Amino acid sequence: MSNLRPFLIALSLAMLAGCAASPPPRADMVAAPAGAEPSANDNLNAVAWTQGAIEHDLVYREVYRHAGEQLLRALADQDWDALPREERMGEARGLAPAVILDIDETVLDNSPYQARLVRDGTHYDDASWARWCREEAAQPLPGALEFTRLAAAHGVTVFYLSNRVQDLNDATLANLRKTGFPIATGEPVFLGLGTAVQGCPASGSSKGCRRKLIGRTHRVLMQVGDQIGDFVDVTANTPQGRRAAVAGYADWFGERWFALPNPTYGSWEPAMFGNDRSLSEGRQRAAKLKQFRY
Repeated sequence: MSNLRPFLIALSLAMLAGCAASPPPRADMVAAPAGAEPSANDNLNAVAWTQGAIEHDLVYREVYRHAGEQLLRALADQDWDALPREERMGEARGLAPAVILDIDETVLDNSPYQARLVRDGTHYDDASWARWCREEAAQPLPGALEFTRLAAAHGVTVFYLSNRVQDLNDATLANLRKTGFPIATGEPVFLGLGTAVQGCPASGSSKGCRRKLIGRTHRVLMQVGDQIGDFVDVTANTPQGRRAAVAGYADWFGERWFALPNPTYGSWEPAMFGNDRSLSEGRQRAAKLKQFRY
């Protein structure tokens, strides 16, 4: 044993020296620990509620059911009009009846796209959004099919006003048809972003000109959407400006206008940080915190 000890000591020293000389593993080669928690994401709860809470579906069904009940009342009243007063040019009485609906988060559910962003730790961009739209995989939101089919069955034209860009028109219409939404023929019932309206230069993504276009030939019975801009143009996208935009129409909500909840995205969010998308996430959060009431 006395002759073996020096050999074992030498071997141990050599092994220690080899370990010290080996470079540490690269960060991109280190496996994540088992059961690692996902990174924090500001949109996690919103997407989880949208996809997992029964309350989400119940609210949508409640809103659309009430809209359907109001539809028949509106159809019978020839003086009923849901177009903003400042957008109504001429007499509505006697015109063909119509309803106006937004598409995203109003009739089609895009929460799988939002879920992918959360899962992958990424943010919205035009390219990934276009890829999702071209999948034509968005499903109807609760109550939307029933409402639009009720309208069509009573001779009411369903118009879809969306801020999807023009090169997504075909995919969007295919998605709507595939899921069973009524698409009237003989007139353009899908009006996407960039639709030219003679005599009305559009401002950004506002929908006012497109609503006016519909109002030239139709009496609008009601509007359904998930953003204030789906009902009336917002002059100043600030919390105060958004409230001012609908101040004169408070009684129309639940009667002629039907707002649906969307906590995942919308113009309400940049309104809280001055519409400055160049701000870091931290500064955006700080600006949002200032809007809180304690």
